[in-house]
Amino acid sequence: MPPKSALALSRRALMIAAIALATGPSPVLAQTPVNGGTLTFALSPEPPFVLTSINTTLQMGMVGSKMMESLLKLDTELKPQPLLAQSWEISPDGKSYSFKLRPGVKWHDGKDFTSADVKFTVMEVLKKLHPRGRSAFAKVIDVETPDPLTAIIKLSDPAPPMLTALASSYESPMTPKHVFEGTDIAANPAVSKPIGTGPFMFKEWQKGSFILLEKNPNYWDAGKPHLDRIVFRIINDASARAAGLESGELQIGGLSPIPLTDMVRIEKNPALAIETRGYAYMSPFMLMEVNTRKPPLNDVRVRQAMAFAIDRDRMTKLVWMNYGKPAVSPIPSPVVTFHSTDVPKYDYDVEKAKKLLDEAGYKAGPDGKRFKITHDFIPLGSDYQRTGEFIKQQLGRVGIDVEIRSQDLPSFFRRVYTDYDFDTTSLYYGAFADPTQGVQRLFWSKSIQKGVVYTNPGDYRSEAMDKALEGAQSENDPVKRKALYLEMQRIAMTDLPIIPLMETRFITIASAKLKNHTLTADGIIGGNFADAWLEK
Repeated sequence: MPPKSALALSRRALMIAAIALATGPSPVLAQTPVNGGTLTFALSPEPPFVLTSINTTLQMGMVGSKMMESLLKLDTELKPQPLLAQSWEISPDGKSYSFKLRPGVKWHDGKDFTSADVKFTVMEVLKKLHPRGRSAFAKVIDVETPDPLTAIIKLSDPAPPMLTALASSYESPMTPKHVFEGTDIAANPAVSKPIGTGPFMFKEWQKGSFILLEKNPNYWDAGKPHLDRIVFRIINDASARAAGLESGELQIGGLSPIPLTDMVRIEKNPALAIETRGYAYMSPFMLMEVNTRKPPLNDVRVRQAMAFAIDRDRMTKLVWMNYGKPAVSPIPSPVVTFHSTDVPKYDYDVEKAKKLLDEAGYKAGPDGKRFKITHDFIPLGSDYQRTGEFIKQQLGRVGIDVEIRSQDLPSFFRRVYTDYDFDTTSLYYGAFADPTQGVQRLFWSKSIQKGVVYTNPGDYRSEAMDKALEGAQSENDPVKRKALYLEMQRIAMTDLPIIPLMETRFITIASAKLKNHTLTADGIIGGNFADAWLEK
């Protein structure tokens, strides 16, 4: 469900609720935590760095969120809760967000966390470098800092998704001004050795082997964290991850860490617990990006033919073992406020696909082939490789010859988002609770920025689409805002610069002895694990 806090409550009520949450007692947990112990976390693939304010790959978030924190967090009901900000107030016109920061918070190097860090993070990092920041923070014009513990974000127009965008340590981690100011942020060593405010501190990274975090002895939330350290073991083989979880060598893995064909066995293991919560914030969905810069993919009939040629229901069943749902729109169904099925539909139909390709002038040759394209699947494991193979097989049936290319994750990012050297891709995106935050970047012409990952790599440009997206970005009337997103979905499913494939259902597998690992809407990806502990 999308968050109701900033949208449905009055601003006065929201302010009162925020203050009450900041001053009231913490939720009572079922068991008394035990201090100590090392948590071993399965991680794959190895990320190039872990600062998610400039690259939002979820594997980076699982590591970085334990060290770096956001102003707010979202509970499992997607309601904002205090974190580095104790309370907040929204002005009646929706153009000013005032945050009271928690006193006594220190960066890991001992420097004070202040409103200057908030201003630097929002203005210099999130607005300029974050893959979703160009849309989520587009209306931000300044951050005022009247004192070290007050940050006032000023907007040119209302921005309904603002609180949601600021409420995840994965999505919007505060960044130390004194470390990054005046540097090339992407090249700063701190992107791989973060200096944060969180419960764990960076200790060591042995490339290809592990990332080690240790307990922050000066964490602002007294008595936490309970764990002494977290070791992120880099294990690229899914079967090895399954064996490690079953043997107890690993205590947790996320983003469906094992081959889905092993789930029948894993679910029967009493030593392991299966968790499906903790992914609501992301609302992940699988899609195929199409490079519209060059023929034949610049012809909408070709893109529509490809959509008809892919049996999404069969892909969900055979490749993803029903851990998902066939997608019909670029705003997936968990985003219930804005999701629409009143869009052009592409039910599996090989003959329709062939007819469209014929009409586009791409007749089948004597060998049955019409043209050749490349396909780059995101290298996150065997399930993604099988997705690429499935797409190759499906498109081959209508005469499209597909060459599958495999590479490591940094090479994938460079090929697709910097060099634009691709025809099609398959990967998952997060739609998030509000389309401005997660979906707009896929279709907005102004989000095209070379080198910024997950932002319209196919060079799609449409005045009608931009008008709908930009209108929804600042529209406060919920009825009008929904209408704009319904129009946006109709345009998207007509033009098909991306082809929605499947709404993804991720799972977390953990030792039954590990407690309190999923307490927020962003789960193990954005949760800081301050409350996590291991039963002896």
